[in-house]
Amino acid sequence: MLLGAVAAADAVSIAAGIHARHVFAEGAADDFLRYDEAALDRADMLYRFSGSPQMMTFLAAAVVFLVWFRRVRLNAEVFDARAQPMRPGWSIGAWFIPVANFFLPYRVASGIWTASTPAGRPVASRALLNAWWAGLIGSRLFGVWAERRYAAAEEVDEVLDGFGLVIAADVLDIAAAVLAILFVRRLTAMQGERAARRATPVAPMPAAGQTG
Repeated sequence: MLLGAVAAADAVSIAAGIHARHVFAEGAADDFLRYDEAALDRADMLYRFSGSPQMMTFLAAAVVFLVWFRRVRLNAEVFDARAQPMRPGWSIGAWFIPVANFFLPYRVASGIWTASTPAGRPVASRALLNAWWAGLIGSRLFGVWAERRYAAAEEVDEVLDGFGLVIAADVLDIAAAVLAILFVRRLTAMQGERAARRATPVAPMPAAGQTG
């Protein structure tokens, strides 16, 4: 639900960004000689305000995601401790180490994914795992770059391009949120099935000469 809220906040920001860019472009068309200053101020204020829900939903989703991530890592320790390349504490700590957080959380997730595959089956395809991680890292890096370009814009063309880049970053963020939802649901389902198989009692084999 929180990841869905992140995507919804991004959608609101996209709408506000498109509106602000349109108002700014109309004013720039005649060198701001006959533009509506009040309309431009309202559009700018709305666009800036739309960033607050984005930040709040992202922080809330991040906290809950980390709690979930640690729990599935602890489950993976029970399922197959040998498949885990890092200790359980890294399921939290790996996210907060500069530079290393570009690959350490993926190592943890990869071990969880391997251990969560139901017993007796080949390891599930990592396509979703890889897509989730690529979407997360890609959206974060592009978002930082887009925000810097927008903040440094001075000329009209630079401002318009900056709007476009930030809007594109929000679109990528929505894609990353959708991939995260799919990843969470898939891994949770895998662990549920793995746990159910462990909990299913095995009927004893009848002794020689006995019938059912």
